[in-house]
Amino acid sequence: MTSIAQRAMGNRVVSFVYEKAWRPIFTRGFSLGGSGTADYDHALRAYLARPGDRRVLDVACGPGNYSDDAASGLTGDGRYVGIDFSPAMLDQAVRDHRADRVTFVRGDAHHLPFADNTFDTVLCLAALYLIPDPLPVLDEMARVCAPGGEIIVFASAKASIAALPGGSALAGLVGLRLFDLDELSDRMRLLGLEHLEQTVTGVGQYVHARTPRAAS
Repeated sequence: MTSIAQRAMGNRVVSFVYEKAWRPIFTRGFSLGGSGTADYDHALRAYLARPGDRRVLDVACGPGNYSDDAASGLTGDGRYVGIDFSPAMLDQAVRDHRADRVTFVRGDAHHLPFADNTFDTVLCLAALYLIPDPLPVLDEMARVCAPGGEIIVFASAKASIAALPGGSALAGLVGLRLFDLDELSDRMRLLGLEHLEQTVTGVGQYVHARTPRAAS
């Protein structure tokens, strides 16, 4: 049975308003009305836009929120690939974000249709808390990430008011998972990821880690 949140992500009206209306409001909500999440998001977009010959995978890309930023600085054989399970989101992504280096693919985040060690940067931003059984998605992200590559996740965090009694139950009713503060980082360490950085903004968290470099 799909949750309320999952049904919303598959709705064509939601996919149409998501990038310009829904997402900015939701982002501010993660900071409990403040600007912390929006400020980090702005810095992240600038980081993704830096020049380089990179292969970027955006897991649960939605309507392509980050495709323009991630593709803008790509050089050489660099390419951005966005994957999502929702046809409505992908249709909107294709309409709004046409570029030579951008490709959108329909697929399941639990079974990414890519070979091991394919991408230099693997993203999952504002989506992991909507995905049933989300931790194996991190396993898949690590599998397709090349040695020395980076994994960047933005997800919920069971902090502040989210940790109050009933907070997780209420979120669960609509299909949102609240992650413990060490849940994602512990999984990443088990996967062998290194140089892990975690930034908590209200009831959200950014986690940035790298895969070990190949032995020389």
